[in-house]
Amino acid sequence: MSKGILYIVSTPIGNLEDITFRALRVLKEADVIAAEDTRHTLKLLNHYGVSKPLISYWGEKEKVKADETLEILHSGRSVALVSDAGTPGISDPGNLLIRKAIEAGLEVVPVPGPTALVAALSLSGLNTSEFVFIGFLPAKLSSRTALLGKLSLEKRTVVIYEAPHRIVDTMSEMAEIFAGRKTVVTKELTKFFEETYRGTPSEILSRLEDSKIAGEYVIVIEGRGEDAVISMEDALSEMRDLMKKGLGRKEASKKIAAEYGLSSKELYDRSL
Repeated sequence: MSKGILYIVSTPIGNLEDITFRALRVLKEADVIAAEDTRHTLKLLNHYGVSKPLISYWGEKEKVKADETLEILHSGRSVALVSDAGTPGISDPGNLLIRKAIEAGLEVVPVPGPTALVAALSLSGLNTSEFVFIGFLPAKLSSRTALLGKLSLEKRTVVIYEAPHRIVDTMSEMAEIFAGRKTVVTKELTKFFEETYRGTPSEILSRLEDSKIAGEYVIVIEGRGEDAVISMEDALSEMRDLMKKGLGRKEASKKIAAEYGLSSKELYDRSL
């Protein structure tokens, strides 16, 4: 018996017109649709007149439902995997099922389409030749602050997702950690109340405090400039990161010193 195919189907992040002809065809032809939340997916399917058996892999069900979905695939039936919005597995559930399907030797086929991080990058006007995507920041304050501190040293454009109940707190931290950086924040992408804020983190923060907080946010921040002045603390932080990756203390101090015009001896001594 031939095995079924797992299709990773991207669905609209807001506007229902943002779906490809191929995605609609796959949804119509698949034997089963595995959805993050069947209630949410039904809105899309009903809009386009698609009627298919649905299974949910939301939250704690994901591990159990992943195994059930593998049984469906092994029986020769095809499965279209969708999340509530965007691309499954990209800061969305679905990665577990995809990984298990690959390990089981099943065919996995992407059906590309909308994803919020690319949409936000495209309208940011910042450097898109290289970027770092973080997804959602840690909920714990200390972990979030530590991660933002490391990201402030990143020379590539940084893309972050943030929830509405944390956006003001996050931007408050970024106003200090990323002071003066060009930043773009978007909310409700492709929806009726889509809005984009541009400026420094502090400028955007003041606008957010006076606006209605709703929907998920995408934050795009420019990378650290080549001529940016780096503090000794930040330089030591970068040096420690290099050492964690296996570089010796002496080599790490020389590399960071050469990059930022600092004293390698002072770096070495301060790192002990």
